[in-house]
Amino acid sequence: MNRPPGTATSAAARRDTAGFTLVEIMVVMVIIGITVGMVSLNVIPSPRQDLQDEARRLSLLLQLARDEAIVRNRPVTFEANGERYRFLVRNETRWEPLPGDDMLRERPFRNAPVSLLLEPSSAGTANPLRITFGREPVDKPFLLTLASGNYHVAVRADGVGHFTVE
Repeated sequence: MNRPPGTATSAAARRDTAGFTLVEIMVVMVIIGITVGMVSLNVIPSPRQDLQDEARRLSLLLQLARDEAIVRNRPVTFEANGERYRFLVRNETRWEPLPGDDMLRERPFRNAPVSLLLEPSSAGTANPLRITFGREPVDKPFLLTLASGNYHVAVRADGVGHFTVE
């Protein structure tokens, strides 16, 4: 038998060029399955995680509204019902949305409806709920609780500009 030089003749050499083994393919499939499972768990957050994220966002926006009231030298209020929330500034005669402010614009709650509870409550169970920030850097402390289904998260304000999520 005349074969050109460099041609593999052994069975081992033919097996190396034949492709992947079943075990190698199975290992790759298991790794892909685990990766897809981890990604899908992170992509679909739980309702509790959504509520926590909403409370964190709200705490930052409340801090921004407080700072805005001091800078503008006008009261700014947070107004919310179970579906959405917004921030308003007090002009001479009425409350108005903050003009041209993309951060303090009206927003819907992610998992509406959300139950809101403000402690201490100045107006009982007012709807919409309101928290007003004055021109002074010191304000009354409060606890705003957001609840959706069986989950609840609270935003605590200490009155001197610190907002924490509990």
